[in-house]
Amino acid sequence: MTVANQKGGVGKTTTAVNIAAAMADAGLRVLVVDMDPQGNASTALSIPHASGTTGIYDVLIDGVPLADVVVESPHVPGLFGAPATIDLAGAEIELVPLVARENRLRRALTTFLQSRPEGRGFDLVLIDCPPSLGLLTVNSFVAADEVLIPIQCEYYALEGLSQLVKNVELIQQHLNAGLRISTILLTMYDARTRLSAEVAQQVREHFGDRVLRAAIPRSVRISEAPSHGETVITYDPTSTGALSYVEAAAQMRQQEVSV
Repeated sequence: MTVANQKGGVGKTTTAVNIAAAMADAGLRVLVVDMDPQGNASTALSIPHASGTTGIYDVLIDGVPLADVVVESPHVPGLFGAPATIDLAGAEIELVPLVARENRLRRALTTFLQSRPEGRGFDLVLIDCPPSLGLLTVNSFVAADEVLIPIQCEYYALEGLSQLVKNVELIQQHLNAGLRISTILLTMYDARTRLSAEVAQQVREHFGDRVLRAAIPRSVRISEAPSHGETVITYDPTSTGALSYVEAAAQMRQQEVSV
């Protein structure tokens, strides 16, 4: 599942790592693939990603096996990450002349998952995208079966949504026919404002059952957690932010069962 939205600051990375942590906490084996050169998902999982660290850049550009870069998070058993280093910032340009440049992540991920020994596979793979629609995001879409879109409950968030949907449709037509937008998550929801309620209503009217009932509130705890190298699930498990992500993860599991 790719976590995507070309608009920055909507809670993509926060959603990816906290949904992953909540799923792992519930007993699933989860892998987070960090495709954002900023490496924020790697930070939240306490996975080393300093420049020079072997990471997703080496997988995409040099063909290093994904198994060589995957590391387990020290805070949540069953939660693993493939780190992004700052070197990934140059990958957009370096991928251009390469053969099958849009399929490099899918090939690496498929090989990795198929080679897992019995009982050591993964129940869920979450791919955290950069806030753009370049080749890193295209690779993420091509490698995935589903798209999870976090939508900030503000007016500007709706403006970019139609463009994102169009891009997913283009990927479906030309590169990955099986891709679908399966899940929408409302983030930074402020129950005190009319705007949040209006945006939530519009999104629910347009996307229907794909919008999770849980909405993630604005939360200081969610913002603080990465500075401690943690997700909010382990940093403050009783906070409203953590409980909201746990609820969202539970609803996503129910969706899978119903499908």
